[in-house]
Amino acid sequence: MFKPSILPQIQVALVEDDVFFARALADAIQAAPDMRLQGSAANCRQAFQMLTQPAADVLLVDLGLPDGPGMDIIRAAQRQWPRCMVMVSSVFGDEAHVIQSLEAGATGYLLKDSTPVLMVEEIRNVHAGGSPISPLIARQLLTRFRHAMASESAPMPLPLQPSGPQEEQARLSPRERQVLDYITKGFSYEEIGGLMGVSRNTVLSFVRRIYAKLKVRSQLEAIYEARVQGLLLS
Repeated sequence: MFKPSILPQIQVALVEDDVFFARALADAIQAAPDMRLQGSAANCRQAFQMLTQPAADVLLVDLGLPDGPGMDIIRAAQRQWPRCMVMVSSVFGDEAHVIQSLEAGATGYLLKDSTPVLMVEEIRNVHAGGSPISPLIARQLLTRFRHAMASESAPMPLPLQPSGPQEEQARLSPRERQVLDYITKGFSYEEIGGLMGVSRNTVLSFVRRIYAKLKVRSQLEAIYEARVQGLLLS
């Protein structure tokens, strides 16, 4: 008798202290046939305990928790769940919170004006290799990039020294630079693999090497460094 194959589910963990928002998001995740809510926490203490359990594929983190900053959860997840993609879900849309989250290791940043259904779509996006960002946040980051590029055009003591970006640029292979260029254009890892004729795992290997060489921990940081250092193909 034929039995339909069961697709692997995306294991999702949630850190959210807003009871109503957490419940709506949990319901949307549970209703998705390709997802499973692996665990949830309402504060830092519960979140740290959750991180001692088997790793999730995607972790959603609120920054404004009652007993500490969500940033600490992101950093802890980087250590304890290194393969887990972290996405922020927050009411804070200022540049300081955004940049601190990305530096801590977040891969995406959504404001809470997003609906639970949209967030479920973005969970799929980040799991597939994307970096979902709310439009307001994206505009802030673009402004930051422009300021950084303007600053690079002025005399600076460090950025263009031979021991800095020039050395990093020389260390990126042509294939790594090709992957970096595709990432900057918004392609997912699966799409990049198709364009380059390699598997998703091979693309992930390229990405890990790029992150190590650029000393970054997320796609957005990689794109920022790529623009500053002149590493993009186009």
